[in-house]
Amino acid sequence: MWKWDYVFSLLPDLLQAFRVTLTATLCGFVVAALFGLLLAIVYRSRFAAVRMTVRGFIEFVRSTPLLVQVFFLYYSLPMLTPFSLSAFTTGVIALGLHYSTYMSEVYRSGIEAVPRGQWEAASALNLSKTKTWSTVILPQAIPPVIPVMGNYLIVIFKETPILSAITLVELLLTAKNEASTSYRVFEPYTIVGVLFLVISLVVSALVRVLEKRMNGRFVQR
Repeated sequence: MWKWDYVFSLLPDLLQAFRVTLTATLCGFVVAALFGLLLAIVYRSRFAAVRMTVRGFIEFVRSTPLLVQVFFLYYSLPMLTPFSLSAFTTGVIALGLHYSTYMSEVYRSGIEAVPRGQWEAASALNLSKTKTWSTVILPQAIPPVIPVMGNYLIVIFKETPILSAITLVELLLTAKNEASTSYRVFEPYTIVGVLFLVISLVVSALVRVLEKRMNGRFVQR
């Protein structure tokens, strides 16, 4: 049976773990957004070797499981290099690198949607590449793809339980530890499921609102 007194005793630890989960999600999303943008820009290099390298990296990361990448960064990388990262840092980097490859495709679609005339106008004004990207291309390419980026934020949030495999004490691992000591699985896992569901629904609703506003702006234009 459901025991409220047990639930209230669980909440402090679960909420602390929930903060860790949210922090890992947001940090991983920032890494994915920034590195994904870098991949999308570099992929447009005029050098074939650079494009092939970027494409190879994207295909490799997308073709291997996230869990394997997490294990490699946390257990194997310290054996090959002098670098040793904490579980949290490793998790953020793994989430960021993995989903940066998906973000790069999102950015690429936005960049390719920018009219060719915008590139020609920037060239006619003799703008540098940095100016062209920062003041002409990206301000037009990024806003339309923000809703899609919001969807990946939800995906990253739902992938954070994978980080429990490298001992990051996030929400699911906390519930698992509680269940292993109390032998009660109903309350902790139910609370975890509800928290994931609520946050996912809230963010999904915000993404839909944002998408409608973005579509409204472009229709007016």
